[in-house]
Amino acid sequence: MCNHSIAMVNLYPHNVYERKKTVNMTSKNNKLKYSLIIIGVVVVLLLVLVLVQSPTTSNPNASDSTASTSLVNKVSSINSGIFNSVGIGSASNLPKPINGTPTTLNGKPQLIYIGAEYCPYCAAERWAMVAALSRFGTFSNLKLTHSSSSDVYPDTQTFSFHGATYTSPYLTFTPSEVNSNVVQGNGYATLDKLTPQEQNLQNTYDSPPYVASSNAGAIPFIYFGGKYLITGATYSPQLLQGKTYDQIASDLSNPSSDIAKAIIGSANSITAAICGMTNNQPSNVCNTSTIQSILTTINKQ
Repeated sequence: MCNHSIAMVNLYPHNVYERKKTVNMTSKNNKLKYSLIIIGVVVVLLLVLVLVQSPTTSNPNASDSTASTSLVNKVSSINSGIFNSVGIGSASNLPKPINGTPTTLNGKPQLIYIGAEYCPYCAAERWAMVAALSRFGTFSNLKLTHSSSSDVYPDTQTFSFHGATYTSPYLTFTPSEVNSNVVQGNGYATLDKLTPQEQNLQNTYDSPPYVASSNAGAIPFIYFGGKYLITGATYSPQLLQGKTYDQIASDLSNPSSDIAKAIIGSANSITAAICGMTNNQPSNVCNTSTIQSILTTINKQ
């Protein structure tokens, strides 16, 4: 029993030491945890501060918002009576006849468009192109965008062909938006890369003698299968300043509006040039007196 009692006494100081050591270790662990928490909070605050003070930039390859079906329908389903009522409207810089290199794709004549999202003239022309091309086929996945905020006619609201698809039994449409409207370095972020064929066509036909030397390299560049050519817009983007997508599209139902005279007049001139590519197919679009009259005017240039 005594040996047992002695053993218990001898153990007691050891237990006290263990408890003291445990308390000390717990205190050290708590201090370490608190230190780590404080460091973590400081790091998070610093990151938030950097993000708040840094200028925000858009992903140049991110898709713009998809155009609503109702908006697209207002542009793609214009009544034939309105097309005929407007005629050539106030369109200028009509398609020019050329004897160019024929372009075909999948056995159909190929319409090539080269533009950029930052470009206000491209922004204006896309409204007319969507209206015209919708008479021959169907777009899907059209996006909404706007021209550069720092260029002339800033923030012109429009569609983008980047990522869109187009199907038609009469022609193929190959659009390229070479740059976005997002500033990157001294220019704008790259979107679509031109094929060697497209680059060669632009180098050849977007320069003298097809365009004035002062306009060489201008966009939009629209190549109608080697038969017709448009460089630049067919009406002024000024007409669209301060207008929303819906306001522009809604004006197309009123043939007396300035916007309808410009956009639908331009769409009719583009339609006539496409009819020149497709041997006047489809006949219900191409063989109207309005389109044939415009095509005659274009061919006399």
